[in-house]
Amino acid sequence: MQYPSKLIENAVNEIAKLPGIGRKTALRLVLHLLKEDKSEVYQLSESLTTLRENIRYCDTCYNISDSAVCAICASHRRDPTLVCVVEDTRDVMAVENTDQYFGLYHVLGGIISPVDGIGPDELTIDALIARAEQNPAIKELILALPATMEGDTTAFYISKKLKHLPVKITNIARGVPVGGELEYTDEITLGRSITNRTEL
Repeated sequence: MQYPSKLIENAVNEIAKLPGIGRKTALRLVLHLLKEDKSEVYQLSESLTTLRENIRYCDTCYNISDSAVCAICASHRRDPTLVCVVEDTRDVMAVENTDQYFGLYHVLGGIISPVDGIGPDELTIDALIARAEQNPAIKELILALPATMEGDTTAFYISKKLKHLPVKITNIARGVPVGGELEYTDEITLGRSITNRTEL
């Protein structure tokens, strides 16, 4: 693709690095930004810079947060006996959208995948184990992980590591299709999966 300006080409190259955005869409976005007032573009740029510099992760559950402890962990309305273990923040959002879960979360930051070079040490599994050991209020861990080989491997690894504790470990029901990601599962199916979870 030929560009009338090296500046446009550079901007397209950067935007096209975002997931789900091809070069044509990136070009459309760049041309749209050129039509906007400079203040609008600066505001977008500033919000992205502020996001990258100031975003943090909850010290307890590792969900994305604005403070040391996220709003979910800090809430007195949540059930402290339940912890839903998920792959990433998108899954927290997906479960929250069901309006059927009122416990706490633990975000692993990925799943075990030897092919991708991701082992247990790259995830927050040790922090999850420490959390379960140090907090006797936790009675059940719900493993809401993808219904894939990697998700099942991660679930098996976690359940083995927590065998010594009197904590109930459950999987969400397989209403979520095998090979499916929580992020793309509709709220009704995901809600039923959480409600009808099964013990490992």
